[in-house]
Amino acid sequence: MKQFFLQFFTWWNGQTMGTRFYTWRKGQFVGQDEFGNTYYRAQGHVIDSNVGSERRWVIYNGVADTSKVPPGWRAWLCHNGDVPPSEETYTPREWEKPHIPNMTGTPLAYRPSGSQLSTGQRPAATGDYVPWTPGE
Repeated sequence: MKQFFLQFFTWWNGQTMGTRFYTWRKGQFVGQDEFGNTYYRAQGHVIDSNVGSERRWVIYNGVADTSKVPPGWRAWLCHNGDVPPSEETYTPREWEKPHIPNMTGTPLAYRPSGSQLSTGQRPAATGDYVPWTPGE
């Protein structure tokens, strides 16, 4: 019952009831990524007059976090590629880093030195700042 209400009243937990119905009616499963997100397109590769191209969408596994969409799938969703990553072979380069979730708004967020929220002592002012005054 809880899952029903979450899908009915929230958009950030997986999919809404409207998206579920649309996916059931018109969606064609394309693939799934390593995070469990599933990708769909309109059945029959139909060009949608509202969008101007083929309609493609993702259903997130858990909370909707766009940073969890891998680059290959992001390119496919944005129509930068016609072949979805599930239909092509790709080996990551050695310099590619694994996914790190967006930590903004959490205690693990990046806080540079000098930030009021960072720990430790704030560095002293260097004295090279000259304030602007009107008319000068």
